[in-house]
Amino acid sequence: MILYANGCSHTAAAEAVIPACFAEDDGRHGIDRRPHPTNLAASWCSHVADALGHNLICQAESGCSNARILRTTRAWIANNPDLLANTFFIIQWTTWERQEWLHREVYYQVNASGTDWVPEALQKRYKQFVIDIDWTLATLQAHQDIWQLHQDMLQLGIRHLFFSGHSTFSDIENRHDWRNHYILPYDRDHSYHNWLIKNGGVYANPHSYHFDAQSHRLWADHVLEYVYHNQFLTHAHEISSD
Repeated sequence: MILYANGCSHTAAAEAVIPACFAEDDGRHGIDRRPHPTNLAASWCSHVADALGHNLICQAESGCSNARILRTTRAWIANNPDLLANTFFIIQWTTWERQEWLHREVYYQVNASGTDWVPEALQKRYKQFVIDIDWTLATLQAHQDIWQLHQDMLQLGIRHLFFSGHSTFSDIENRHDWRNHYILPYDRDHSYHNWLIKNGGVYANPHSYHFDAQSHRLWADHVLEYVYHNQFLTHAHEISSD
């Protein structure tokens, strides 16, 4: 069995153990924006995979957009049709305003902070993006894009669970019935960040809002309780006997 996880730094466990976000940050793991392996080992998704006895595939990337999460998740589904019946997907969604821009065959992840690095050819576009960002429209678009992925996964019979990393859909008026596939998407208190703040989570770095290793374990326990309660894995061979 496989646990497929995707998301941003909250799933990559940025800074959870050491002050690094990417594998490349300390010069020991090549030039790579994958999660730093030391931090990934302490991530909520690693704990969930271990508890379920699943092999972990994590495609999270710190600082990424929902567009990247959608693109890479859909690509993995398309490229691994023979594995889908034995895969459980857990997707953490990032803030709604982030975008992904393709420039000269390279994807750049941008947010509204005004501090992202982009090549000179994209700098004017980035400055205008920060000025023009419309959070309401960005939230509505994310709501629809994620809903469509959910519908497509249902059609394919793919087991999946979503949750919000920080932003929620609490301001959305036209709400969908996600059944049990999204952990309370319309409740501010049930994003990863807000739930941890209310339940004893501790920042590893308060300037970046990244949580420490113990907080990742706390969130993993919360996710596992939700998974068991909602019977996502109903067959004995799908759950570790440990």
